[in-house]
Amino acid sequence: MRSRLILNSENFELTINRLCYQLIENHNDFSRSAIIGIQPRGIFLARRIYKTLSDILGKQPILCGELDVTFFRDDYRKHGTPLIPSATQLDFIVEDKHVILVDDVLYTGRTIRAGLDAMLAFGRPQKVELMVLIDRRYSRHLPIQPDYVGRTVDTIASEKVKVEWKEVEGEDKVSLYTLPK
Repeated sequence: MRSRLILNSENFELTINRLCYQLIENHNDFSRSAIIGIQPRGIFLARRIYKTLSDILGKQPILCGELDVTFFRDDYRKHGTPLIPSATQLDFIVEDKHVILVDDVLYTGRTIRAGLDAMLAFGRPQKVELMVLIDRRYSRHLPIQPDYVGRTVDTIASEKVKVEWKEVEGEDKVSLYTLPK
């Protein structure tokens, strides 16, 4: 399996910072905003964005939560083994909030659609924006586009994007793998 590095740890950090400053430009006062990371891997980006924003803005409170979409996916019944959902941790209502929905990689759009459906159980937001670390263009099954993108990567079906987080894998990096035929 061949691989190509897309983001090293230095560029990874710069990308996180750039995304935070884009949020600050658009949201300024986060009193009516909420960051929601999609389980399982979007939560790492959401936590990192939350921490970086908190460092930049100081004591300004920012709502941040984690959303499991396992049973909102349209393909969850197709798995041969029972699915084990992750925990949803939203200690706030999204009613009338400006929600930034966060995931690590946008590919077909199905996870994001499931996230939108799952989020409605916590209220109806005034606005929803999408933030992704990696946008895999040309692969959408649904008409979903991100508002905030760390890096756009043109891929084909035989390629896989792997995001590694220092909290889990010990290093921040993004690689593109070509799967064997």
